[in-house]
Amino acid sequence: MQTCPVVVLVSGSGSNLQALIDTRNEADPAVEIRAVISNKPDAFGLERAARAGIPGIVVNHRDYPDRESFDAELIRQIDALQPELVILAGFMRILTKGFVEHYAGRLVNIHPSLLPRYPGLNTHARAIENGDSEAGATVHFVTPEVDGGPIIIQVRVVIEEKDTADSLAARVLQQEHVIYPRAVRWFADRRLTIENGQVLLDGEKSPLQEIAAYEH
Repeated sequence: MQTCPVVVLVSGSGSNLQALIDTRNEADPAVEIRAVISNKPDAFGLERAARAGIPGIVVNHRDYPDRESFDAELIRQIDALQPELVILAGFMRILTKGFVEHYAGRLVNIHPSLLPRYPGLNTHARAIENGDSEAGATVHFVTPEVDGGPIIIQVRVVIEEKDTADSLAARVLQQEHVIYPRAVRWFADRRLTIENGQVLLDGEKSPLQEIAAYEH
């Protein structure tokens, strides 16, 4: 089987990076993580990469006068690695339109809400405050519209009466660790296409684009 080289971008703990590392199948390495790049030198995601024998690269956004010059260096570093897919795993920078378009169709992100509901920050608190019965997470292709790209897969998590934003976030994060490696594997296996702004799995809208709710 052909291996799909990827680069992972992180800013913090990198727990979704760890999920990708943990689900690698050494006997059938469909996904090859060529490097982990962080905009923060102290990001724990770099330590996770080192423990797994994956090269870590720092491109500190504070070293650049503006977003455009930072993104230009990020592109230079990524392109030198020749990945087929760029994975945002808690990368806390809003990327320029030029960066996003450079990797159109091969740049993915995971967002802790059931998009299109609650793009942006504080998603779990907003869901609880609005009296929602469920929250979740979404893996999507990245477009210039923040959190607005075509959806690959979602997972729904029931909001319990006693939930706080933190307790809900912890349960959603557990499911992020399930769906992100799955979506990346679908890409690696060439099963995903985008037609008319919609993601198709094996040429059809996937029944798994909305996984059944997870009860705690």
